[in-house]
Amino acid sequence: MHATDSPVLRPAEAVFAAELHRVRPELDAGFAAELPGARAAVLARLWRALRLEPLPLSAADRARLSGPDRRAYDIGAPDPGYAVRLGATAYTHPAALLEALRLPGSDTLLGEIEHSVVSLALSRAGARARSERKPVGLIDSTDSIDLAAAELITAERSIVDGHPYHPCCRSRPGFSVADQLAYAPEHGADIELELIAVPERDALLTGAWPEALRDRASGTLLLPAHPWQARTVLPPLGFAPSGRRLTAAPLMSVRTLAPLATTGPHLKTSLSLRMTSSIRDISGGSVRNALAVSGLLDAVVGRLDGSLRITRNLASCAALVDAEPSPDLAVIVRQPPTEGLREGERVLPLAALAERPPTGLSAARWLTAFARLAWPALLRLLDWGVALEAHGQNLLVVLDPADRPVRLVYRDLADIRVSPARLARAGIDHPPVTGHVVSDDPVVLHRKLFGSLVGGAFGGLVSGFGGGDRSMEARLWQTVAAEARAAAAQVLHDPADRDALLHEPLPLKALTLMRLDGTAPGDRWTTADNPLVPPDGQPQAW
Repeated sequence: MHATDSPVLRPAEAVFAAELHRVRPELDAGFAAELPGARAAVLARLWRALRLEPLPLSAADRARLSGPDRRAYDIGAPDPGYAVRLGATAYTHPAALLEALRLPGSDTLLGEIEHSVVSLALSRAGARARSERKPVGLIDSTDSIDLAAAELITAERSIVDGHPYHPCCRSRPGFSVADQLAYAPEHGADIELELIAVPERDALLTGAWPEALRDRASGTLLLPAHPWQARTVLPPLGFAPSGRRLTAAPLMSVRTLAPLATTGPHLKTSLSLRMTSSIRDISGGSVRNALAVSGLLDAVVGRLDGSLRITRNLASCAALVDAEPSPDLAVIVRQPPTEGLREGERVLPLAALAERPPTGLSAARWLTAFARLAWPALLRLLDWGVALEAHGQNLLVVLDPADRPVRLVYRDLADIRVSPARLARAGIDHPPVTGHVVSDDPVVLHRKLFGSLVGGAFGGLVSGFGGGDRSMEARLWQTVAAEARAAAAQVLHDPADRDALLHEPLPLKALTLMRLDGTAPGDRWTTADNPLVPPDGQPQAW
């Protein structure tokens, strides 16, 4: 067997390294040291996709592929020597493997994977350099926001490796090296949002627009714009900065930011470049729907026992271009996850906890407490007609001073699914919600909730807490499954919902398939063995 290992940089890596040397030469050595591990991390994600997704592989190539044990929920970073074999050749670079496979429609994906590798290496190099400069957990602006808000920002910045299952986990085509260092949350820099003055008559506005983002004298709204957006996208549309700026910290999604002069609302801004799977602009439909979706969720969640809170959308606005709302200059203003915290509490995204498990309780006890919060609340919402996309970025947990989970917070309401038929059956009156979020199809609802909660949130926690110990992971899955069965029996009235959760294969997004050229827009799906199935059912190892 021979390998494709080589100390020579691939062309995309050499270009990136040269640009890094021009803008931040002190990171050269760190970047070079992190490249092998970044290649391995992206390769592991690609190997997961090759095993799970219905990619257009030839039967011969599928039979010739082999590689390390990598279960669908694994998030652990593989060793730099990680390799996947195609016949007699071992590949340690994901792009080289993809080239050898010659997948139809993979030209764009190949470039994104190349970018993912170099961006991930830069993220890791930057994180290492920062950890050597100052203690983890400090941000530059703790004098202007409270401790809980500062800790949330620190946690968001701690997610260095990005999406745990997507080969394009750190792909940001359109960002230069300088842009990544300036704007990506894992690099720790605060940014200056440009405030774009838009006459109120030339805007689509819903909700109560913040007074701090108005100019009453001129009758204009001040729409926060990401500096990259203001520099590269908005000038051809005729939008220029007003000269006023707002300092903010980018959160995990890059384009959602926490203003640092206040502990008030967070700002979801348009960022018209592709990150992982999607271009991160804000459609006119999302602007129109923002308050209605928020009102619906507020009404439905209000029927729970207080175990879950949503970050309500407070206002939404888009500038009009040719009388239509522009997805390139739009903003959604929403409550911060820290609102409503009690003394000594903190709130963290699940993705941060998977990377750094709490130390106050054993893994099994902590996961049991979390599962007893999550399953009843989220399954009851499903029963009533709302399926949340409850993965590690959108779902946050409130911890008490002993690190015990006490409540949940859900943010970003743009991609939930709502069933009018189920809402009516549950007797829930709600504001009119339209667009892609509406579906009565149980398959759509199950995919949205089960794929994100089991395949994303619980999968990451089990892998992170288990640390690669398969026996430990099996015990943790048994804990999660026991709580799922108890909650399903109590709150799910439709036997089809219970069967889909506890007996059918687990739906997972086919993340790599979605990035092939010619694939229709929208989610694509695959399945994996369901870890919640009882021991006498299907195999529980994915």
